[in-house]
Amino acid sequence: MRLQDKVCIVTGSANGIGLATARKFAGEGAVVIVCDLEIDQVEAARQELRADGGRVEGYRVDVSDRASVDAMVEAIKQRYGRIDVLVNNAGITRDASLLKMSEAQFDAVISVNLKGTFNCTQAVAASMVEQGAGAIINTSSISGIYGNFGQSNYSASKAGVIGMTKTWARELGPKGVRVNAIVPGAVATDILKTVPQKILEQVENACWQRRIGRPEELANAYAFLASDEASYINGAVLEVSGGVSA
Repeated sequence: MRLQDKVCIVTGSANGIGLATARKFAGEGAVVIVCDLEIDQVEAARQELRADGGRVEGYRVDVSDRASVDAMVEAIKQRYGRIDVLVNNAGITRDASLLKMSEAQFDAVISVNLKGTFNCTQAVAASMVEQGAGAIINTSSISGIYGNFGQSNYSASKAGVIGMTKTWARELGPKGVRVNAIVPGAVATDILKTVPQKILEQVENACWQRRIGRPEELANAYAFLASDEASYINGAVLEVSGGVSA
């Protein structure tokens, strides 16, 4: 098992890509910390993964609230004595064109997607440096590279995640901590349920594999970067999009 006994925090893991990643990590032998905003969903995910034999803890965490993040991290350190992997998966959208986007919509997305990534990473970084080992995997988006209509806030946040990834790889790499980013394309999660079929067809046609990705396919990429198989990968931005940029 690639993640045997590693203590792994996965934010935004009550559903979608995060839950698929938590499930994958548990199957690879990790101790998985499920974190999300709704405690009922966290508990449902925890029970599901434990029923499958996983070692799973669950916490209600608002990544945009530093006190919430710090409380979770401290509890994990007290219980397990270390944190080996952080997956910064939590993210939201509040779409609107530039001329219609409110300040509240802009601030909400930046607060969760960008500041939340900063909060969680800074909260675990000192422990990882002290250990001399750790893996941090940030979640960007194809929108953070190419932009997307109606997503000024989301695209900016995900471009910022790439910038922070590159910076932290330089700062933490010499101390034994690897920092990488995943760039998903369109993935079959609840976010796509509100997208009109015509738009979904356009999204599929933009991908050279002519389909939308599955959460499990992203989870496989996270598991690889979290594992020792990726021991010489630092500062990488791995696109998992079916070839959108090809």
